[in-house]
Amino acid sequence: MNLLFSNDKRGALPPSWYAATAHEAPHRPMLKGEQRADVAIIGGGFTGLSAALHLAEAGFDVALLDAHRVGFGASGRNGGQLGSGQRLEQTEIERLMGMDDARRLWRLAEDAKDLVKALVARHTIDCDLKPGVAHACFSDREVTHEHAYADHLALHYGYNEIETLDATAMQALCPSPKYVGGTLDMGAGHLHPLNFALGLARAAEAAGARVYERSHVHQIREGAPNEVWTEAGKLRATHVILAANGYLGGLNRKVAARVMPINNFIAATPPLGTEAAKVLTRDVAVADTKFVVNYFRLTPDQRLLFGGGESYGYRFPDIDRTVRKPMAEIFPHLADIPFDYTWGGTLAITMRRLPYLARAGKTVLSASGYSGHGVGTATHAGQLMARAIQGDAEGFDTMARIPTRPFPGGPAMRSPLLALAMTWYALRDRLGV
Repeated sequence: MNLLFSNDKRGALPPSWYAATAHEAPHRPMLKGEQRADVAIIGGGFTGLSAALHLAEAGFDVALLDAHRVGFGASGRNGGQLGSGQRLEQTEIERLMGMDDARRLWRLAEDAKDLVKALVARHTIDCDLKPGVAHACFSDREVTHEHAYADHLALHYGYNEIETLDATAMQALCPSPKYVGGTLDMGAGHLHPLNFALGLARAAEAAGARVYERSHVHQIREGAPNEVWTEAGKLRATHVILAANGYLGGLNRKVAARVMPINNFIAATPPLGTEAAKVLTRDVAVADTKFVVNYFRLTPDQRLLFGGGESYGYRFPDIDRTVRKPMAEIFPHLADIPFDYTWGGTLAITMRRLPYLARAGKTVLSASGYSGHGVGTATHAGQLMARAIQGDAEGFDTMARIPTRPFPGGPAMRSPLLALAMTWYALRDRLGV
């Protein structure tokens, strides 16, 4: 079974509030026959589109292949949060890699946010980019940690965009009975991810990149040149970029051992009107401290987009039930509200929840495993791989130094073992430990 075809209609964007409000996009051709390129890119999400744009602007002949349509995967379905830093807190990265590399990774993460903002401005991408992401806590202990971490970022990284929120300030921002404090990062942001992806595709094509849709890659033969095989064609390329993230499947065993697909889910309510102020009083996004994170924001027409719940198999569960349970915990007054849209998507995680960038072959680069932190990181990873192909690999090599262990048990056992681990973390969430 292939995740590319397990839950969604072939060659179409999955139904979602994002798809319903996306800007019109052309249906691009399928790769047919034998073609050549300097660089073959597999995957039409943030990573692949960013790589295509930056390489085409540098004068490379680029061909991007997507099995469905541009923005089909996690890039067109996620919570739209452009977060600061890496997926792990800097204090954990400092322990893992030392202060020097931790500072480099922080700088790269800031570059990632700056890159998204610059691309939106330079290419006039209409994707509702707005500042502000709050981090909401469930206990006083978590609030103390969150405020101390904000102080740490200010002291050691010069980052002063975070406002600490006590219980009163959090309630004034987000009147959920569950949250007792947190932080508000105005250097972070949120956007319409599918419209951002479609804007990147238009920019890449304007720079000269060729984009092929409905072109499922089923085999890569490394060589000089590499050969990338689809159902209807073959692409010969000097370089290959793997940018399929959770949908990579078995195309590269080295990556598959360290990057695991999981499913996450989002629902959109009808417009809340004046009731929206009972959810958020400002146009910011929120993520909380659950291990399986709840994340949400209001749309321009005042719908609540609420993400929560995960699954680890090929088939999506009952999405309404999966999302409604955590949403009702955070906003009890919305427990019975109907959903206008529900959708799921496949992302990819690593053991440490840090991205996995690697030289997957002599002339094959890979970036994936963004672990829910991909809006900025994935876009930046595409640029870093484009630079590495041009001979400037400093940023790529810094990210590639992140130690990434393979999942235990191999392909057969990693999903059951992860499900067992997640059950433990869910129990900790419930107990507040």
